[in-house]
Amino acid sequence: MKKVRTRSELLSVLKSCKGGLAERFGVIDLAVFGSYAKDQQKKRSDVDLLVELEKSHKTFDNYMELKFFLSRVIGGKVDLVLKDSIRDELKTRIIREAIHV
Repeated sequence: MKKVRTRSELLSVLKSCKGGLAERFGVIDLAVFGSYAKDQQKKRSDVDLLVELEKSHKTFDNYMELKFFLSRVIGGKVDLVLKDSIRDELKTRIIREAIHV
């Protein structure tokens, strides 16, 4: 898959597969933060995603499968952060800038 280049392209791709993410991986909420959320991404920028999973899907294997799936869908590196594991000193900034899909 070709790498997404713009914030709107990224959001469009993620929205198109959101239903499948809920069914397959137990995704409750998905949001973009970081450079893509601020529309300041560079050619080599990774995509920062904040995810909330159903309790029954909070396993290492599910997390890794979701991360690899999202990397394939967007055509690039994904930094996948679980919402309930954000460090306190970063939580306010990340949640403030997050764009929910």
